[in-house]
Amino acid sequence: MEITKVQALTKQKYRIFLDGESAFAVYKGELSRYHLEEGAVLPPEVYEELVNRVLKKRATLRAMHILERTDKTEAQLRRKLEESEYPKEAVESAIAYVTSYGYLDDRRYAEHYIEWKKQGKGKARLKMELVQKGISREIIEEVLESTDFGETREMIRQIILKKRKTDIPMNEKEKQRLYGFLMRKGFSSSDILAVMREEEWRNNTEF
Repeated sequence: MEITKVQALTKQKYRIFLDGESAFAVYKGELSRYHLEEGAVLPPEVYEELVNRVLKKRATLRAMHILERTDKTEAQLRRKLEESEYPKEAVESAIAYVTSYGYLDDRRYAEHYIEWKKQGKGKARLKMELVQKGISREIIEEVLESTDFGETREMIRQIILKKRKTDIPMNEKEKQRLYGFLMRKGFSSSDILAVMREEEWRNNTEF
């Protein structure tokens, strides 16, 4: 592997390009220790030593530091480590380490997230948000299935009461607006319509 470029990121940190591709970042002292200079050839054994002795440990410490501050999904943590210029081998090693000690757990993340967000959001919205965070659909479905959502229609009633703050019957425009709002929250159409058709929300016309 040829070192095609050494790019300064800060006064102490440098990005190393191998065969024209960004490969990893090291600190100034490691440039001389591993003879990392433009135009030089990086032997496979030196690359392995650098990754195994330095970058894997550094990536693991970085991962633990991130997780100490806030819980992350595996996808979120992997993206953070990649943004910090760690090579794939170091990223995967760090992920494996924090997972083995229970610091990283997508199922636990999904359980906590759903428990925290379930008041005011339906299953569809929660599922979409967790998919965006990189959690597998299989894990999401299992957690949603085992979560007690209580009385969904009662939740919809409380949201409507909070949004309206009045007993005046809704007109069609307001019904449509609330219907769209509740759909975006992830509630099912059948539950929304059932609540809105109750006598207390009736306005002499069908919704």
